[in-house]
Amino acid sequence: MRSALLKASESAWLRERAPRHPFVRRTVERFLPGENLEDAIGAAQRLSSQHIDTLLTHLGENVTDRAEAEAVTNQYLEVIDRIRSARLPSEISVKLTQLGLDVDREFCYANLVQLIERLRAGSAPPQKVIWIDMEHSPYVDYTLEIFSRARRQYPNVGVCVQSYLYRTEKDLDALIAMGSAVRLVKGAYNEPSEIAYPQKSDVDENFFHLAQRLLSPEARRAGVRAALATHDLKLIARISEWATGQGIQKSQLEFAMLYGIQREEQLRLAKEGYRCNVLVSYGSFWFPWFMRRLAERPANMLFLLRNVFG
Repeated sequence: MRSALLKASESAWLRERAPRHPFVRRTVERFLPGENLEDAIGAAQRLSSQHIDTLLTHLGENVTDRAEAEAVTNQYLEVIDRIRSARLPSEISVKLTQLGLDVDREFCYANLVQLIERLRAGSAPPQKVIWIDMEHSPYVDYTLEIFSRARRQYPNVGVCVQSYLYRTEKDLDALIAMGSAVRLVKGAYNEPSEIAYPQKSDVDENFFHLAQRLLSPEARRAGVRAALATHDLKLIARISEWATGQGIQKSQLEFAMLYGIQREEQLRLAKEGYRCNVLVSYGSFWFPWFMRRLAERPANMLFLLRNVFG
């Protein structure tokens, strides 16, 4: 089922037709506050009142038109301005293919720098971070190269890495040495077994191992910020227990989740003193993103089926 859902996420035919069905739109409303920036800002404000930070992202990927990439960059500049004016504890996450990576790497980097500098301007330490999302495996090297280039000049940039890729263990060597902000996720693309763990249990075990590295004394001395993105309650409990044994304070441990998933756990973590960060997505290009969310957790698929037959 996971493989079928990930293939569906890549289908242009489904992307055009599936959103027309009411049961699909009803289901996505649980995970998407709306298609407009106002909807995302409203969700961020509500979560902020519950002491939960947010990460805003405008849905879209693989932009091949220069003017469209510039429009996306301007959209994110507006998001940064709105975050600042509303005094929200929010950051943003961008895909490099949104900013024109498929058009020209220098063009993409220039767009990224605009966002980094806008967020940095007038910010007092600790500065908020522009997060670079990780995409399909063919983009990993490009993404890490652009991140490393930006990180040498700007401290307020972070990058996402995926625990289902075998290579991530090695990639952490350089990221930890740089004292990077790293968002650890499991991974949500259809990757071959030659480069990615095919079994969920192996992905989970590697996530725990990579989390330990990101929270190690070496990483903490280097100034690494680790955002651990998982909805797995057993994995959260396991990491929390291990961190306590290492003398890591709750306030130093950051868990990240998606809007609408494990809401009670988000509230519990915030109330108990952990840092909790929720990714709030918005935009009209939501179908591929939604299919990947269904593929990540069987419970999400059950929610869809309830809307079909409910």
